[in-house]
Amino acid sequence: RGSPDPCHVKPCITLLWLSVASYLERPSPLLVLSENHPLFFRPLIKEKLSQGVTLVMDRYAFSGVAFSGAKENFSLDWCKQPDVGLPKPDLVLFLQLQLADAAKRSAFGHERYENGAFQERALQCFHQLMRDTTVNWKVVDASKSIEAVHEDILVLSEDAIRTATEKPLGELWK
Repeated sequence: RGSPDPCHVKPCITLLWLSVASYLERPSPLLVLSENHPLFFRPLIKEKLSQGVTLVMDRYAFSGVAFSGAKENFSLDWCKQPDVGLPKPDLVLFLQLQLADAAKRSAFGHERYENGAFQERALQCFHQLMRDTTVNWKVVDASKSIEAVHEDILVLSEDAIRTATEKPLGELWK
């Protein structure tokens, strides 16, 4: 409701980042990229929130942690470190869908990590993250129709928006 405020908060990939990333081993560039969160995201998020803007962010910090954690030898605590202190979201929606059902969708398999074994490890990481009771996780059944999923998301979002003004802005994983 209201007018949308396009807010592009993708990390900036600079020539410096590309130079540094070229010297680092595989997982490290992800952390260098994540380091842009505190530098670029935090002030922008706080500015928008102070203006009364409701932010809807896709894959905020949690998917990066879960997918990095799904790689071998990376603890979730280690993967969280670059995002510690980001503004804590008022609501985190997890759209749950059985892997077999996801694999039936036409776009499945086009991304690098869309294979069964990796997706299962990532799912386990998400489940570990959802144990954090300081984060307002809500699970949405994504096997429903698009309209039903939309309605579920709308109800949960409107409730979170209604109560968000009554709470101070928290910090993630602090």
